[in-house]
Amino acid sequence: MVDTPTPDPEEFQDPLENYDPKTYDDPLEEALAEETVEQIRHEPMATISPDTTVQAAVEQLAGLHVACLLVEEDGQLLGVFSDRDVLDKVAFEFDKVKDEPVRSVMTDDPIYVYDTDSSAAAFSVMAVAGFRHVPVLDLQQKLVGIVSPQRVTEFVQQRLPTA
Repeated sequence: MVDTPTPDPEEFQDPLENYDPKTYDDPLEEALAEETVEQIRHEPMATISPDTTVQAAVEQLAGLHVACLLVEEDGQLLGVFSDRDVLDKVAFEFDKVKDEPVRSVMTDDPIYVYDTDSSAAAFSVMAVAGFRHVPVLDLQQKLVGIVSPQRVTEFVQQRLPTA
């Protein structure tokens, strides 16, 4: 058995004792690091059931003048039906798929962010994964909104220094 010396409480130094908080060069940099997705406007959102017909979903996209609908059931995100899905999966096959449920042509298992993630996380999903619209969930996995390019632009403009 090896004798280990008992640490002297008088000699202990907390490594965080001399910690200086992060400083930022501008308000936007600080917002991206410190503010959460919750601070980006993420409501209203348009939702549909996975059993909605493709035709009804296309009509809702056009009628609401939105680029995507969040497909949800009991508050749980199942997918996204976007204008890209219409172009890629519906346009040339409309007569064949118009009466099918939207679940057959939606984007399954979409990438999402939590409302508690940093605002930069939403920007990253948009920039790196190439999605223009990013669903927002709370920590209980409930759908609470969507982040769009317009909403991100609004967030950025509010934090840019004025000249």
